[in-house]
Amino acid sequence: MRRHLWRLPILLGSLTAVGLLSGLLGDGAWDAVAWLGLGVPVAAGLWYGLRR
Repeated sequence: MRRHLWRLPILLGSLTAVGLLSGLLGDGAWDAVAWLGLGVPVAAGLWYGLRR
């Protein structure tokens, strides 16, 4: 079984959840966490899409 296959989708999903929650529930420094949490999955999707 390929365990490493699920690492990146789980990491991206966790980052997205953290970004959404911090964007909804916090202000100030939490906005930076939200930008990071939501920006990294978008950047990874763009990198993968443009690589093909």
